[in-house]
Amino acid sequence: MSPSVESVQEEVVAWLAANPWQGVDRRAWLRQVRDERWAVPSWPSDWFGRDWPKSLSRVVSQAFAEVGAPGAGQDEMNLWANTALAFGSDDLKERFIGPLLADELQFCLLYSEPGAGSDLAGLQTRADRDGDDWIVNGQKVWTSGAQVAEYGMLIARTDWDVPKHRGLTFFFMPMRQPGVEVRPLRQITGEQHFNEVFITEARVPDANRLGTPGDGWRVLQTALAYERALMGVADRAPGRSRAPGERAQAPRPVDPVWESSTNLVELARSLGRWHDPVIRQEVARMYSLRLVNAWNGQRATAALKQGSSSPLVSLGKLAMSRIVHESARVEAAVVGSHALLVGDENPRGEAASFHALNAYFTSIGGGTDQIQRNIIGERVLGLPKEPDFDADIPFRDVRKATR
Repeated sequence: MSPSVESVQEEVVAWLAANPWQGVDRRAWLRQVRDERWAVPSWPSDWFGRDWPKSLSRVVSQAFAEVGAPGAGQDEMNLWANTALAFGSDDLKERFIGPLLADELQFCLLYSEPGAGSDLAGLQTRADRDGDDWIVNGQKVWTSGAQVAEYGMLIARTDWDVPKHRGLTFFFMPMRQPGVEVRPLRQITGEQHFNEVFITEARVPDANRLGTPGDGWRVLQTALAYERALMGVADRAPGRSRAPGERAQAPRPVDPVWESSTNLVELARSLGRWHDPVIRQEVARMYSLRLVNAWNGQRATAALKQGSSSPLVSLGKLAMSRIVHESARVEAAVVGSHALLVGDENPRGEAASFHALNAYFTSIGGGTDQIQRNIIGERVLGLPKEPDFDADIPFRDVRKATR
């Protein structure tokens, strides 16, 4: 039987008190959290878990958040490790899960392609079997973190004679090898979080395959669900943006909804705008949107089971995209005409401009806003599907497909 909420609270609070995290090397701390089975309490005991329900795992996460300690909650937020647990062989899990929970491996997402963004099932990067390896050729784009990644979560076409959704296979592909070229893409903000990745005769061991050959679409849906769940709660305070798939380096605050809203409150007060009723109403509206999205996040997480996906995460992802855009608009309204100015001599205007421009990546990463609306319409609201004329024919016969 699972322990009580009270006993879990008492145990984790006592452990945190006896093991202060301040001043400890981050990865050493994460290894300790992992080995004490606080990182993923809802996972099986064979894989660093405690076989607890998700509700008790959130009790642990809350206790860690209250003292600002990182490492807990990875059974909900670590998309790399959760995908490995759901679909990896025992050998793959032995090699990857422990290091992933301690943040000892850097990963990136090798999904989108220049000709397969809105229709990801139409991707043309190919993987051909060669003994114990697969040889990969193709191109990926909008890959955050590729320049530092040691592995990429790769979806590639392995069978061209079946319809597009059925001929895909999912891999953990080594990035640091001949045949993998990473070229940075400069964003309108001047940052370079995203990259093009050109893959030429690169190799990935069959031992790094997740799921069976041709079943990669199912693996991908689970991975995307975790990514969208992460983006659906990942509100952004002023400062550097966090790219899709990039893990947060600090835990969420105890009250993330209010914590996010106070940025606008403090800005309005510092500029003498807090008594403006229009500004106050706009800030209250942002708080309401964040609060409703937090509730939806809890609903989506409850529906997200290991090895599955839930269309509810699309609600959170779409809502967070709107929240980020709206927050930038309210910030510009608070700053006023200074939002038209940039440069070090105008830091508030510079920040407002940055947030307005940076908001657009939230409308693209993890599936565009338009894709999320399709998913919500079809799988949540039950509306008719859009016409898909090539869903049932061999991909080899699909227009524009390469051989």
